Amino acid sequence: MSFFKPQAQKAKSTAKHVLDPELQPWVEKYRPKTIDDVSAQQHTMAVLRKALSSSNLPHMLFYGPPGTGKTSTILALARQLFGPDNFRSRVLELNASDERGISIVREKIKNFARQTPRAKMVSSDGREYSCPPYKIIILDEADSMTQDAQGALRRIMETYARITRFCLVCNYVTRIIEPLASRCSKFRFTPLDQKSSFSRLSQIASAEHINMEDDVVNALITNSSGDLRRAITYLQTAHRLSASTQPPTRITPRDIQEIAGIVPDDVINDFVRVLGIEVPGTMDIDDEQPKTTRFDAIKRKAKEISREGYSATQVLSQVHDVVVMHPSLQARQKSACTLIFAEADKALCDGADEELWTLEIALRVHKAVSST
Repeated sequence: MSFFKPQAQKAKSTAKHVLDPELQPWVEKYRPKTIDDVSAQQHTMAVLRKALSSSNLPHMLFYGPPGTGKTSTILALARQLFGPDNFRSRVLELNASDERGISIVREKIKNFARQTPRAKMVSSDGREYSCPPYKIIILDEADSMTQDAQGALRRIMETYARITRFCLVCNYVTRIIEPLASRCSKFRFTPLDQKSSFSRLSQIASAEHINMEDDVVNALITNSSGDLRRAITYLQTAHRLSASTQPPTRITPRDIQEIAGIVPDDVINDFVRVLGIEVPGTMDIDDEQPKTTRFDAIKRKAKEISREGYSATQVLSQVHDVVVMHPSLQARQKSACTLIFAEADKALCDGADEELWTLEIALRVHKAVSST
């Protein structure tokens, strides 16, 4: 029995790491396999296609907001260069927010950078890959690296440029030191436009056999603010919630708002109406009612929002958008409200009581919009 035990354990450990496709996050399941699959970013993709055809890749710096395809692009590019069999030996991916010290640069990165690339392996999938004679080191969230680590990395990039290429991926390019940034070709990733996001989300919904209306897709795009990764996560969560009921229910825009932590539109509209701000297409509260009645209505609404568990910071953000974009409020009124929002945001960041500051914001905004 003991003779067969190691083999049984080996088989068990191998099966343990097999991921059920049904349990796989959709952001990984539908991650682009080639650079042609990357949504939008046409200019960047055009430049990378030329680099792919010539196999002459420079050091690169990808920067832009989260969820715009930076990491997916370099991973897809590396797979197209090296193929599935050479990928593991030719590509080193590190998350610099976790491994950001100078010791990681001097040990792990330097050791990999100075190794001569292995000979090209025949691809098991039968396809031809250019497999150029260099390796790629991907440093995700490179803007989290310390100044000393970035300084040490600069020298390594120079010394081993012949056999190693670096790709720095970050959200804030200003946090990358200039000597390091100047050694890289910069590629800016912009937030995805609505058309590209709509197309990609519709493709995923079709592949997962989700029947949903266009207003749900628009809600995903609006509440993710151009972050496609976040939108896909919201879609997967909404689908699992809707499928868990008996019978399964259809996904609605309000479901997406609840998942995203956004206060529903009808709650915000009721709140701003109490403040005396007209909401187009809805009934307005009579501005001539007594001050005591108005105060009681505002206090009751602020307490109701707090008891529902909505974040005061999120309420503040959404009321700010309503006020700033309001078509009939005067510029002076909007300016006064903006100062109120700024003071409230500072107080909430410092840990002030959310219910009290929701009431404070409401009363002061009402006073500002009521004045001429």
